[in-house]
Amino acid sequence: MMKKVKIYLLAVMVVLALSALSYAARKGYSPAVRPLSRQKQMELALSAAPYAISRHATIMLPGEDGKSVTVKKGTNGFTCMPDIDGQEVPSPMCADEAAMRFFLDMWSGKERPSNKTAGVAYMAQGGWHWEKDGKVIMSREGDRRGVKRVREPAHWMLIYPFSAAKSFLPNRPSTFGAWIMLDDTPYAHLMIYQDPMELTGEDGSEGQGE
Repeated sequence: MMKKVKIYLLAVMVVLALSALSYAARKGYSPAVRPLSRQKQMELALSAAPYAISRHATIMLPGEDGKSVTVKKGTNGFTCMPDIDGQEVPSPMCADEAAMRFFLDMWSGKERPSNKTAGVAYMAQGGWHWEKDGKVIMSREGDRRGVKRVREPAHWMLIYPFSAAKSFLPNRPSTFGAWIMLDDTPYAHLMIYQDPMELTGEDGSEGQGE
């Protein structure tokens, strides 16, 4: 029975990872990622999270035909990708199953996320978001007038239905270092501007994901 459960969970992880890379391939990897060798792309994907997590994660890369390719199957439920934003500076991400489902639903335009549990995702190389009229917007598509692109520092994310009003956290980046992205939407989640590579135990080993 346990063997069947493990096989099922592995299949779910692979489907989620394939979906994520198919989405990334459709919107285009950044010019900084396309020319890289397979090895360099793999290293970029792994750079999104502490080694204790990335070394056990599934790694997905764009193939020659633009379709996603699994170059390494993981065992810890995380999937690492070399880029999710398609900008000139790549944004690698490592996310667990719940976070991956959350972002896939958001990227595909679903009304609300379908993950049933909290999730976590790491972006140690930073990322990008878009703002308009002083608010962080969910999509950069459509009317581009007044849209501002903002570079994010190294961070990690907690995927949970957070609310700025209930948590007393800001809904925009601030010196506080933690804020609620996409507040007042079904895709609100906690951004923590802290380098994931600093998440280590007292003995200097990575304290997350073992």
